[in-house]
Formats: sequence, structure tokens, C-alpha cells
Amino acid sequence: MDKYVCSVCDYVYDPEAGDPDNDVSSGTSFEALPDDWTCPDCGAGKEEFEKES
Repeated sequence: MDKYVCSVCDYVYDPEAGDPDNDVSSGTSFEALPDDWTCPDCGAGKEEFEKES
């Protein structure tokens, strides 16, 4: 699964780690995140993330 980077603050969403602070379990792909999920560091929406190259 691909990692995604927040273009606002450079937070990296790693699907292997998930986002346990926001009830997203490990193994959750970026595409499977809820539409209202936001960056845990800066609050940016999913549309601000780009696939890590």
C-alpha cells in the first residue's frame, strides 16, 4: 500500500501504521479512509495529500 504525504505540513500517512489516535486501524489504505478524515498534525483534508514518490 502506498504512503501519502500532506502537502501542508509533510505528515506521512503510512497504511501499515494507520492513525490509531483517530481510530484508524493498521492496514487501512489511504483510499479506505473516511472522506471526512483529516491530517492528525494540521487538520488538512484528504484532498491535500499526494502519493509519496
